[in-house]
Amino acid sequence: MVHPIAEANDRSPFGDRTPAEFYARHSVAHSSEFITNSRGMKLFTQSWTPLPPAKPLAVIAIIHGFTGESSWFVQLTAIHFAKYGFAAYAIDHQGHGFSDGLRNHIPDITPVVDDCAAHFAAVRRLHPDLPAFIYAESLGGAIALLLHLRRPSPAWTGIVLNGAMCGISAKFKPPWPLEHLLFAVAWAAPTWEMVPTRGNIPEVSFKVEWKRRLAVASPRRRTARPRAATALELMRVCREVQGRFEEVEAALLVVHGGEDVVCDPAVAEELVRRARSDDKTIRVYEGMWHQLIGEEDESVERVFGEIVDWIKQRHASASASAVRRNHPPSSVAGRPPPSAAGTPPTAGWDWPHSAPPCVLAPVAAHLPIGLFCIGKYLPPNVLIDEFSLRSSSLGPMLMFHH
Repeated sequence: MVHPIAEANDRSPFGDRTPAEFYARHSVAHSSEFITNSRGMKLFTQSWTPLPPAKPLAVIAIIHGFTGESSWFVQLTAIHFAKYGFAAYAIDHQGHGFSDGLRNHIPDITPVVDDCAAHFAAVRRLHPDLPAFIYAESLGGAIALLLHLRRPSPAWTGIVLNGAMCGISAKFKPPWPLEHLLFAVAWAAPTWEMVPTRGNIPEVSFKVEWKRRLAVASPRRRTARPRAATALELMRVCREVQGRFEEVEAALLVVHGGEDVVCDPAVAEELVRRARSDDKTIRVYEGMWHQLIGEEDESVERVFGEIVDWIKQRHASASASAVRRNHPPSSVAGRPPPSAAGTPPTAGWDWPHSAPPCVLAPVAAHLPIGLFCIGKYLPPNVLIDEFSLRSSSLGPMLMFHH
C-alpha cells in the first residue's frame, strides 16, 4: 500500500481533503484526547485504528522527535500502519504539538519518558492480548531505548528506530567552544534560544523541497535555535544510551539515512553491533537524509515497506507463540493432561494412548494376520509395511507389547 505522504501537498498533510475525508478514504478511525500527567500538564494524545468491523492485529506506540509532534508527518505514518491492520497510538511530548509546556524545551528527559511509559501502559491495557511494538523517530529513538531499558512487563514485541538520536552528528553540533561551555550557559540561562546549529532541522532533514515547505508550515513547529538546557540534555541523553547499548534485548529494526547530518548513522550501526538482541537488523540507505519520509516517493515506499514487513513478520511469530502457550501440545492432541506426580489418568481411556496392555496385547497378537487379510483386498499401489505401522499412533504401542 502507498504511504499517505503521496497524497499530501506543501500546505497540508491531508492534501486538498479534510481530515475526516482523508481518514475515510483510508478506512481509518481517528480519535484524540488530552490527558493530565503526574506534573499537572495536559498532554495531547491520538490514536488511529482500522475501521470496524476489522480488529487490530497489534499495537504500535509511536514516539516523535525533537520539535516534532504526533500530527503532521508522524500522523501520516500512523495512518499507514492502521491501513495494515495495526492500532497506532501517539503522544505529544511536553512543549511539543498541542501539549502544555515551554516550546521545544526538554531540560530533563526523565519526565518525558515517564509520560510515554504511563500512556503506553494504559494503551496496552486496552489490548492485553495483542503484540505491541514501538516505532520511534529521531529523539523518539532515544526515548524508546530508555523506555525499553526500564524493562516493562509485558515486554515490547519489537522496536523500530527511524533516524534514532543515539548520537548527534558532528556536522550538526554547536561549534567546539560553545559545546564545552554549554554547561555554564545552561545553568545561567536554561531557556535561552542561543545554541547555534549548522542548519535548522527542517532544512537539513527533508530532501524533497515541497516536503520541507510542509514541515515548516505546521503552526506548531518552531525553527528557533535549541534552548541551552535542552541542548545540554540532548547531548547527555546520547551519552547515556550509548553507554547502555549492551543492555538492549528487544527485537530491533534500525533504519537510517546514510547522509543524515542530524543523527549520526555510525552510532546507529554501533547500537546494532553492541545490542544483546538475538533479533536485530539495520538498514542504512545511502544518499538519504535524516527524515526518510522526506525522500522521493519511491524511496519512501522502499523504507516503509521494509518497516511494515518487519513488523508483520514479528507479529506472526508472536501470534504463533501465543497460540502455543494457550494450546499446549497435550491438549491439542486430545490427550488429558498428566495428573499430579506423573500418575496416569484413572477415568476413561484415550485410545490407544491410555489403553492397558491387557487390551493391546490380543490386538497386537492378531495384527499380522489382520494386516495380511486386509492386504489381499487393497489396490496394488497401497503397501502396508513396518514403516506405516511405526508412523501410526497405534503402531509403537502394538509393536512394543507384541
